[in-house]
Amino acid sequence: MSTFTYPEVGATRQDTLPAGYHHLRHRVPVGAGRAAFEAAGRAVTTWRLHRASCVRVRADAARAEPGVAVECAIGIGPLRLTAPCVVVWTAYESDRTGFAYGTTGRHPERGEESFVVELADDGTVWFTVTAFSLPGRWYTRLAGPFVPVCQHWYARRLGRTLRRIAAGAPVRR
Repeated sequence: MSTFTYPEVGATRQDTLPAGYHHLRHRVPVGAGRAAFEAAGRAVTTWRLHRASCVRVRADAARAEPGVAVECAIGIGPLRLTAPCVVVWTAYESDRTGFAYGTTGRHPERGEESFVVELADDGTVWFTVTAFSLPGRWYTRLAGPFVPVCQHWYARRLGRTLRRIAAGAPVRR
């Protein structure tokens, strides 16, 4: 198992995120009803959501489970940015499905990110991305405030993609 690059492992499970990091919380409705919830939960925990959002994913398992190594990558050739992580926690519950992974090794950031789908009492299916992070490499420090802007953009993209998946619509790559 790789060593995490931050001490607060599992903190995305809590309501209060650790101080001293950039925080991200993005919550968006992605559908309604049990079928949409199950489709969205499967997409999140089997890496389909990330792949449908133009991210290359290599994982040690077909489904998120604690301890599974995951490497996400964007870009091409020498401009490819890779982000190695390990799944920290999972939730496979009747009304809540998702996981969090934490940064390891060569990841450009230090921190944790969770992706959770919830079925509310009124039938609304909510998707929440929660993260805390700090620059982990010289180039992410140099990018400064541009990194949080990119993180918010990506969270919104995930929400739009998951909405199409939950509705059973074709997903563009």
